[in-house]
Amino acid sequence: MTGAEIMAVAGFFVMLFGFFFGLWKYVDAKISAAKTEASAAASAASAMASLAREELAAHRLHVAETYVSKSGLREQTEQIMGAIGAVKDAVDKMTMRVDRIVENQSKPRTTRSG
Repeated sequence: MTGAEIMAVAGFFVMLFGFFFGLWKYVDAKISAAKTEASAAASAASAMASLAREELAAHRLHVAETYVSKSGLREQTEQIMGAIGAVKDAVDKMTMRVDRIVENQSKPRTTRSG
């Protein structure tokens, strides 16, 4: 092998190494850009999830303050109906007492006259 042939082979390998090194740098740059973009997207998604979580908590609080559950409504209705029943019983007893008073007053009193 002559010096020119050795230089040609060495030049070919240097060119081949340069091509692969350039290709690697190109792919690495694309990967780094994709990582940066994915990191930004993940950060934005995390911020949106946090905002959604806060809005959901606010909505749950609003619903809890504004609306009543079926079981809570049923319990309140039972308490109100019980109180109404107690008032009805008291009124019934009151009318019976008034009836007794009126019955006792309507009887003629007997007087003894001599």
